[in-house]
Amino acid sequence: MRRPCTAETRLYALLGDPVSHSLSPVIQNAAIDAAAVDGIYLALRCGQGELAGLLRGIALAGGGGNVTLPHKEAAAALVDERSAAVRRTGACNTFWLEDSVIHGDNTDVAGFLRALAAIGGGSPSGARVLLLGAGGAARAVLAALMDEGADQVLVLNRTLSRAQAVATRVGDQRVRVVPSPDQLADESVDIVVNTTSLGLSPDDPLPLDLGLLSHIGALLDLAYGLHEPPLVTAARQRGIPCADGMEMLVAQGAASFEKWWRREAPLDAMRAALRQALARRSAPAAD
Repeated sequence: MRRPCTAETRLYALLGDPVSHSLSPVIQNAAIDAAAVDGIYLALRCGQGELAGLLRGIALAGGGGNVTLPHKEAAAALVDERSAAVRRTGACNTFWLEDSVIHGDNTDVAGFLRALAAIGGGSPSGARVLLLGAGGAARAVLAALMDEGADQVLVLNRTLSRAQAVATRVGDQRVRVVPSPDQLADESVDIVVNTTSLGLSPDDPLPLDLGLLSHIGALLDLAYGLHEPPLVTAARQRGIPCADGMEMLVAQGAASFEKWWRREAPLDAMRAALRQALARRSAPAAD
């Protein structure tokens, strides 16, 4: 049973657009209950014009939260103190108040590595990786790949200049920008990572025709929602070990919780709440 809100209750929120699909409130409120701390977590849809007021207002009131698409890069400019991960990637997905200063971090870096291990992708050390997208999440993934010793990373994005900017900012000589999907014909990769927003809706087109590649060892799509992302479905049909963004959601959410509350996140409670929420969403409606 949830504790009643009081005048001391701290507000935490997910800021983005869209947020209606998000299960962050499910796992964070479960963590708050399990840890018996006085807080509440909400998902707030906001446009670019509302982001600054909401982020700074919530933090200065003693709370914090997360930032999702399409605001991670804008959030990096709104916090007062940026972590090394934020400075390197230019993207912020977690914010909180500490010593009257608004801090920002990018917990997607650690979350990606944990999620990759969960699908049997192992460590990306020595791996050849295809990275789809060039936004804030792509920067976090690329930073993790560079730090963990990936052998080569191919970056494909609809806007070539954005892909080049990410490769220059976060990568090194191991990163190669691919101008078009056609140039991936017969390429062999160990890991495919989709960081684009394609997959949030069941009607979205595939961000990549997997048939272009001669071999894919594993695939991780950071999209998640009520349905399985189409790219994950396509990978599963080809027998490729794959997963959507659920495990990464828990992993980065746990890291955020620990920043806000300065205690270990109750991972078992977070995963259990997520499983229950998914079961309720997939259950047939009553007559």
